[in-house]
Amino acid sequence: MCGSELKSLPESVQRVAVALQAAGHPHGPVMLDDAARTAQQAADALGVGVGQIAKSIIFRRRSDDAAVLVITSGDRRVDEKKVEALVGKVGRADADFVRLKTGFAIGGVSPIGHASPPVTLIDRELFRFEEIWAAAGHPHGVFKLRPQDLVALTGAPVADVDQPVLAA
Repeated sequence: MCGSELKSLPESVQRVAVALQAAGHPHGPVMLDDAARTAQQAADALGVGVGQIAKSIIFRRRSDDAAVLVITSGDRRVDEKKVEALVGKVGRADADFVRLKTGFAIGGVSPIGHASPPVTLIDRELFRFEEIWAAAGHPHGVFKLRPQDLVALTGAPVADVDQPVLAA
């Protein structure tokens, strides 16, 4: 992206674009016509499986009020007990906490470009896919990457943090 393209993006997406550029990531943010506040909406807009959406879930660590970011596959649910075993007791994060700690609104929380660095965990289930998509700081913004790129971009560990899938 050149400077003029970057300036036409919302400020929160610009932060993500700059972080991607600084890391030498080959794909910049893409702005979708419709909002992709949920993994299903993002998958539908991109024409990919819902599991290929790297959704960012923010928790509030009770001991120090730190933001805990769990990046999981769009077709999985986070197991709070597994997260707590890794980072300590956590609670729900409201919209004000999410915006204050990340600089992003719920529905557009990116795995990178945060206002202050969160404690981050990456769910191993994302590694089922060759290509995934993550929020780029805005409900309309996404970017393409591989699961291993997520590790490189965040420096976060890969962990088992999802709930078991029940057989249908």
